[in-house]
Amino acid sequence: MDTKVVVLGVIFLVLAYLVGVKKQTYWLSGFNQHRVRDKKKLGTIVGSYSFVVAVVLIMSGFVRILPLEILMPLIVIGYLLLIVYVNAKMVE
Repeated sequence: MDTKVVVLGVIFLVLAYLVGVKKQTYWLSGFNQHRVRDKKKLGTIVGSYSFVVAVVLIMSGFVRILPLEILMPLIVIGYLLLIVYVNAKMVE
């Protein structure tokens, strides 16, 4: 068991809860919250992705799904694509 990966997954799980359920978008960096048209949709999209990342990281901490050298860049690329999507489609 890789406890560092599990702890990172729990942190992403807390982020997913705060952003996805509580709609506290000020926890996000890379987004200009004052220019976002629909903060509820932003919270739902980012919270859902963070939840998926959290589940994958927690599972990867117990059962090696992919090596972290492959998994972490995929997660970062996913967040970068999410930032591009939000800035292109949801920002005034």
